[in-house]
Amino acid sequence: MGYFERVGPSDFRATARVGGAWTTHEQHIAPALGLLVHAVERDRDARRRDGLVLGRLSFDILGTIPIDVVEIAVRVVRPGRTVELVEATLSHAGRAAVLARAWLLQPGATPHLSATALPRIPPPADVPPWDASTVWPGGFIASAEVRRRQLEPGRAAFWVRTPVPLIAGEDVSALARAAGLLDIANGMTVRVSPQEVAFPNLDLTAHLFRSPRGDWVGFDTTVSFGAGGLGVTSSVLHDADGPIGTMSQILTVRPGVEDR
Repeated sequence: MGYFERVGPSDFRATARVGGAWTTHEQHIAPALGLLVHAVERDRDARRRDGLVLGRLSFDILGTIPIDVVEIAVRVVRPGRTVELVEATLSHAGRAAVLARAWLLQPGATPHLSATALPRIPPPADVPPWDASTVWPGGFIASAEVRRRQLEPGRAAFWVRTPVPLIAGEDVSALARAAGLLDIANGMTVRVSPQEVAFPNLDLTAHLFRSPRGDWVGFDTTVSFGAGGLGVTSSVLHDADGPIGTMSQILTVRPGVEDR
């Protein structure tokens, strides 16, 4: 069973594997973000053959999504020969739930310039397994394999992968598969118990300087809460070869509040 099953050209049925962490009868947003990236890549490949790569992924989470059929629509906002901006909307029953925008860029041969000062995290084999279901319920969290080195509440390095296909019976890229795991970051090194404080993220933005490779996605993550009800989860993203980019999520911090 995958996280989704295709039931039409642009329609996908969510399975129990996407069960959420805040509310188990709603979707965890992570697989939906991977589904949106897959739709953007399929649209790109249907329109052009010059290999534009996705450099920025930005998602605005407009509302919760039941575990049901969702529809995706894709449009080009800013066409171009070497860069273009593409927007994809995931909707349920006619209501937009997630809005994604991706900058696609022309790739180039720059191996002689490849470098970063971002520090590496220990490889998965050197990080102990951690059972995330001790903190979070839901089908998605239960489906993920996590290895974590916790430094303090709100600060950790961790690796995540999943054996569950993003879409049952359908090949997806390494990027779409990784994008389907990115939103897990906000729950992997909590500052406070989610039973005491709600801190859902309203967005996710990732900037990538290279595409991920392999099954593992690594996170070097810091969670910060301000005094006025806002928070930010910031991560440096990794694959097994080292850092690949950065990511941030804005949080609404609500002590004792369950409703989003």
